[in-house]
Amino acid sequence: MTRSTAREIATHLAYEFSFTDLQIDEFLTQRLAAENFADLAAECEIYQDLPNEKQKQYIYRLVSGVAEHAAELDTYIETYSKNWRFERISLVASAIMRVAMFEILYMPEIPHGVAINEAVEIAKKYEEPEVVRFMNGILGSFLREEVKN
Repeated sequence: MTRSTAREIATHLAYEFSFTDLQIDEFLTQRLAAENFADLAAECEIYQDLPNEKQKQYIYRLVSGVAEHAAELDTYIETYSKNWRFERISLVASAIMRVAMFEILYMPEIPHGVAINEAVEIAKKYEEPEVVRFMNGILGSFLREEVKN
């Protein structure tokens, strides 16, 4: 499994976590279990391989971090989504941007350009081209305004 695949799985889980009442530890234990991956493998190719321990830790860190900082990340999305109310942004697009913003803010080992490029590539799979451009604009503005190099 590549880092890109692990990031996409983390995005799926960040999205899915919005719809559960489970605590983050319980949720991730269930969702990262081998049985869950086996069930999902028939539906989605990114679940073909079970993540190794390092990949699980990366996914866990991303999803739990996004859950912990969701309000902060949503404020950034809203701030930089000019002429759009946050409620108009799809939940998938929000999840993708939250993951990228979390990496930029809290994972210094991830280059900022990689976080944005990966978010755009994931978005291309799930969103229309105009939404992908919109997301890229939000992430670029966020990076320029909020992150001091």
